[in-house]
This record gives sequence, structure tokens and C-alpha cells, in this order.
Amino acid sequence: MTVMLVVDVSASGIFGSQRLSKMDNAVEVAAVLMFTALKNNDKVGLVFFADDVIKYIPPRKGRGNVLRLIRELLAVEPIKAETNITKALEFLGRVQRRKCVMLLVSDFLGPDCSRALAIANQRHDCVAVTLSDPRESTLPDVGFITLRDAETDELLELDTRHPKVRELFAKRAEERERTLTSWLRRANVDRLTIQTDQPYAQSLQRFFKSRERQR
Repeated sequence: MTVMLVVDVSASGIFGSQRLSKMDNAVEVAAVLMFTALKNNDKVGLVFFADDVIKYIPPRKGRGNVLRLIRELLAVEPIKAETNITKALEFLGRVQRRKCVMLLVSDFLGPDCSRALAIANQRHDCVAVTLSDPRESTLPDVGFITLRDAETDELLELDTRHPKVRELFAKRAEERERTLTSWLRRANVDRLTIQTDQPYAQSLQRFFKSRERQR
């Protein structure tokens, strides 16, 4: 079997209100998945992307290869560019002709990629590893705050003392979640949810048990 890790390295991943940022979680989860593939003697490859593909390392077998990929993960610098999952999936379709397990690791804060996901899932076994932080869905009452988009540098000032502001922020987050759920459902892609405020080991265990039941 061949396992491809397709990892979003756009700057939105540096956000985190917990001990680890979204990017930190992405690196640790990707490393765990790589060692799982190593135990099964699978080939493992890696793609970094943001608004376009940043780096591609073809799949190979062996512990040396996995250790190299982990070093690449640890050394990667976030790219100040918007996320474009469609380009990453189109690239993978060109370079990976044979069926593989594709683990797409991203916060999915970008344009509609449901069509590209559906096409990729027809050829490969695609899994969406979705990253999120609780402060992306709820605002605390802490007075005036300034938010900066890590990918575009756009600034937004909010007065979190007003319940309506917090309500609108939460509503927008709910809309994003519904949209993402719709994309994945239409593409028939399985989802592994990773949240920065929860131990990812539990999410991995639930996911693998679910896949075993499906088989």
C-alpha cells in the first residue's frame, strides 16, 4: 500500500489558543500516521501545499524515509498564502497514478474543493484530517480585540463585550462547519477531526475503529 500525506502549510495553521497550534497538531498527527504506515511496511510520501504545491517527496518504504519526512515536517515554515486544496489534489492526481491512501491534513479555510475531492476519491482512498481550534468558533467576553488574518494580513477589530458580536462570530463558524460537512459528504470522503483542545490520540483511535467496522 502507498500512503500520501498532503499537508496544508498555509499561515492559518500557526493559530492556536491551546498548548499546541493547528500546525503543531498537524505535524504530530502526520508523524503518528507515518509510523503506522511504516509498521505495515507501506510506502509513504509527502506533499506540502498552500496556494500551490510547495514540495513533493515521492513515496518510498523504510524507516529512513519516514524519519526524513518527519524532519521535513518539523522544518517546514508556514507560507503566507491562501489555502488552495484543489491545486494540491490536481497535482497528486498527476504524480500518483496508482491507488493510494491519501490523508489530506488542513483546516479547510479556503474555496470550495468538493469537486476536486470527489475526483480524487474516485481514484484513491481519501481521508480529510480537519484541524480546528475552539477560538475559531467562540469568542470570550474580553472587550476590544484586533484579529489579523495570518494569510492576508487583513485586520478586524471587534468589541467582544456585545453578545450580538459573539453570536455572529459563532454563527459564522457554524456556517463554515456545515459547508465543510457538505463538501465531504458530497465527495464521500471520510473525516478525522483534530481539535487543539482535545487529545488527538482519542480521535485517531475512534477513527481507526470506525474504519475497521466499515471494512
